[in-house]
This record gives sequence, structure tokens and C-alpha cells, in this order.
Amino acid sequence: MTYMIRPHSRTRALGRRIALREILAVWRQRRALAHLDDSRLDDIGISRDEARQEARRPVWDVPRNWIA
Repeated sequence: MTYMIRPHSRTRALGRRIALREILAVWRQRRALAHLDDSRLDDIGISRDEARQEARRPVWDVPRNWIA
């Protein structure tokens, strides 16, 4: 069996792309949450204040269970 080992710089670049993609995903989700109307927020069980609070969090501030 043959294993390919990536050069260190390529691995680091891949890690940065993945991190950037995750940061953008969090930003998009929080932005979408901020724009939901009250009936949609009620459907998912959160209040307008909770949605605002979550939407204001910085992109790097995520729950521990989100971190792989």
C-alpha cells in the first residue's frame, strides 16, 4: 500500500481554506437568523432577543461542540 504525504505548506493551506469556509458558514447562518421573521423564530423555538444576541456574536465565538 502506498501513502501520499502532503508537503507541510499544502496541508497548512488546506487547513486555512477549511477554516475560512467554516467561518463564512457561521457568518451566513447568523446573518440568516437575524433576518428571520417572528413566526419562523417561533418555529425553531427562540425569541427575537435570543436571535439578535446570537447574530451579534463574533464568527470565532462558536459552541464547543461545533469545533471538530
